[in-house]
Amino acid sequence: MDKILQLITLMWLSTNCTSTDSGSVVNEKDFMKRATNCTSTDSGSVVNEKDFMKRATNCTSTDSSPVVNEKDFMKREFRAVWVVTLDNKDFPSRAGLSTKNQQESIIQMLDFYQKKGINAIVFQVRPSADAFYNSPYEPWSEWLTGRQGEPPVPFYDPLTFMIEECHKRNMELHAWFNPYRAVLSKNSNICSRHISQLKPHWVIAYGGAKQLDPGIPEVRSYIQSIVLDVVKRYDIDGVHFDDYFYPYKVGTQEFPDEATYTLYKGNFSNKNDWRRENINVLIKGLSENITKLKPHVKFGVSPLGVWRNQKDDPRGSATAVGQTCYDYLGADILKWLEKGWIDYVAPQMYWSIGHERADYKVLAEWWAKNSYRRHVYVGQASYKAVMKESDKRWTNRAELSNQMRLNRKHNLQGSIFFRSKPLMRSWVSDTLYKQFFRYQALMPTMPWKDSIAPLPPEKVKIVRSQQRVMLKWQSPLPAPDGQTAHYYAIYKAPLNETIDLQNPKHFLLLQKNTDWTEKVGDKEAVHYCITALDRLHNESKPVEVHSFSGEDF
Repeated sequence: MDKILQLITLMWLSTNCTSTDSGSVVNEKDFMKRATNCTSTDSGSVVNEKDFMKRATNCTSTDSSPVVNEKDFMKREFRAVWVVTLDNKDFPSRAGLSTKNQQESIIQMLDFYQKKGINAIVFQVRPSADAFYNSPYEPWSEWLTGRQGEPPVPFYDPLTFMIEECHKRNMELHAWFNPYRAVLSKNSNICSRHISQLKPHWVIAYGGAKQLDPGIPEVRSYIQSIVLDVVKRYDIDGVHFDDYFYPYKVGTQEFPDEATYTLYKGNFSNKNDWRRENINVLIKGLSENITKLKPHVKFGVSPLGVWRNQKDDPRGSATAVGQTCYDYLGADILKWLEKGWIDYVAPQMYWSIGHERADYKVLAEWWAKNSYRRHVYVGQASYKAVMKESDKRWTNRAELSNQMRLNRKHNLQGSIFFRSKPLMRSWVSDTLYKQFFRYQALMPTMPWKDSIAPLPPEKVKIVRSQQRVMLKWQSPLPAPDGQTAHYYAIYKAPLNETIDLQNPKHFLLLQKNTDWTEKVGDKEAVHYCITALDRLHNESKPVEVHSFSGEDF
């Protein structure tokens, strides 16, 4: 794979790139982006995985002392990690790994992130028109078993297992789909059940890869069926799309969809407008149908971090990247936000603060002002903090922390870190925990989906001994909207201190059980508050008890 990537990179650098952006869009989420995105000449983008991990663990830095500020701890925040299955980048570590080892690695990973304060996983379930779950439409992924179409032996469903393990830890699981990629490269292992074999006229070859043609109505219906099948059959918390709609442009080559345009253009005289409408129809249809099936399931998209450059549109950001969502990928993110078709946007802001063509500081403010009251979860390039970068700002260990503080300054609701393996194997996760994630966080609420809080827990009582305190309660009746309690939050403070439900230091834990026990000193005077939360983390009024009340063990 490394040799292939090096060849791709040489081809890429020989094209007429429109920018010398040293770190503009390097996203290992899809290694083909290195060949197709002409907004970067990042000399550190193609690295050997072993060298990359060595750099991650032996990284030198201009700043090794984390600064802790109590104001950086948040009561509500989306804290997620992308888990990449494409080409075995994060999971599983290699194709054909045994079922037992796969499951053990999932448990190890989730235990690690739970300890680091992460509360959501974005799991790539459809990397290339294949499946990391038991799909009636598409074959098992080659990166799961080593051969496309073959199920795990002994059988298990990785998506089911991931959901169950996430929910045990009160973490959300967002199922990540690449909507249009069909075949990653000519070396891909393709079986007879694959859509590129069943419907070859739906597929377009471009830039060494193959993708489904977004302009064909049947393709849109097919993708909707794929996604809605997962929504219907699996207890996911969210549907997540990445930035791959129409492909990134390869040099001067045009995406060859002229025949589709001629057939389906209708009243459109501009191909780019037609392309954007094709994607609009998919996003709108999915939004409506996801809500009909399961109103609590969130729908989010992670686009390239620049919608449009200001020179091309006065509404755009003060940036100068070579390719943008709107102009090249057919993704009119602002329209989706304005229309309320998506619940969150996760712009891949993989640039540094002060970057000449795409300043993180500029983009954080721009997305905050253009969110249309939907959530912004920034796609963070945490991997750049531990790999060789031509943008030397990333050698400063404070770079990512400074970005996180900009997110807080602009009231952005969370972050998604790219990607899992380097995050687990480097100092970055420790720094994030110490500076930002030391306390658990509830999810930001989404009042456009549900604004009605559950009723408070009932019959709360406390039982104590000299060394233990046990809290017990009963589930409340359904709220006026029919929703029941899905979680319970427990808060704690010294008896002489008022419990502040907005203070992260007072938030003890989130759980699903209706009892809880902890060790306390025989003279420790504390009090607790318990609240009920629904699936979307709307929170009830608190019920308070203190450690000197109640009965003894």
